[in-house]
Amino acid sequence: MRELKLPEALPGVDAVARQVGAGLLGGEVAIIPTDSVYGIGCAMGADRALDRIFELKGRERSQTLPLVLGDAADLPRYAKDVAPYARALAERFWPGALTLVVRASREVPPRFRAADGTVGLRVPDHSFVRALSAAVGRPLALTSANLHGEPPARSARELNPQLAGAVEWVVDGGASKIGVASTVVDATGPAPRVLREGALTEREILAALS
Repeated sequence: MRELKLPEALPGVDAVARQVGAGLLGGEVAIIPTDSVYGIGCAMGADRALDRIFELKGRERSQTLPLVLGDAADLPRYAKDVAPYARALAERFWPGALTLVVRASREVPPRFRAADGTVGLRVPDHSFVRALSAAVGRPLALTSANLHGEPPARSARELNPQLAGAVEWVVDGGASKIGVASTVVDATGPAPRVLREGALTEREILAALS
């Protein structure tokens, strides 16, 4: 495990992103800070790394991981048949703590989609995450960095040592700005449906569309 302290200046952030990004493209796994909580992830398309994340977390393989995008403009690239209200929510809350469950486009490999052909997409409000996605050149499959049943880590100090010691990279970016998981909204139907209320409340979601 290589632990890197995230610099405050943007050139340093980009340099760390390139270093970690090269590892992810080689099939490695990283724990990184986000605006909500710390996440464990890999590059989209890295099948073995994806399997390792499920194994490390003790999570059911029948589930899938959300994809983190570097830019909100990537939504139509990785999603298809996006409802107007979903676009409106993305415009209002991205970058931010909102995950939209949408129908995956052909750009998303089958193993990175749910069985019903959907995928969760998010653009975090964190410069390093977006820089890392840009360095990798594709989305990141990212989930909370904790063992199944444990609370998510809000800082590198809160990481489970067993989990942190089993990955190639741990990026310490200090305490997460929000400290609460993202809100997950099913955007595949005629109206939004909140699957998990996190940093954003259902009232805030609905108010943004009124």
